[in-house]
Amino acid sequence: MGIKIIAKNKRAFFDYFVTEKYEAGLELQGTEVKSLRDGKVSIAEAYVSINNSMEAFVTNINIPHYEFGNINNHDETRKRKLLLHKKEIEEIYHLMKTQRMTIVCTMIYFKGSRVKLEIGLGKGKKQHDKRADQKEKDIKRKLQSRDYE
Repeated sequence: MGIKIIAKNKRAFFDYFVTEKYEAGLELQGTEVKSLRDGKVSIAEAYVSINNSMEAFVTNINIPHYEFGNINNHDETRKRKLLLHKKEIEEIYHLMKTQRMTIVCTMIYFKGSRVKLEIGLGKGKKQHDKRADQKEKDIKRKLQSRDYE
């Protein structure tokens, strides 16, 4: 079973300290899957919420209309249900509430023929944390360029 990455959310790792990652299935319609096979999706604005009946939903994943679709095409930014085990949802909910963490979407990919969404629990970075990360990356980049010279 191969993994084919459709989209990554690099911004999530810039804005959050992502500690735990979970793999969740997505409840999709037919034209959404066809659009995903074309590689058309944006998860930069996506976030996950858990309602009172312990169901997880992802909001703001933008999957454009399938260009060869008909009148039954899907709504682009509708709420989509995440397929997780009950224990996983309870664990995520508990961590989210007690440690004040945010659930962010990090990657969407095909695993075999199924669409999976990788979600991560993250704590928001402050401005000085982002500057420190950027400085670290710059130092690594300079050291790499010196190795090739």
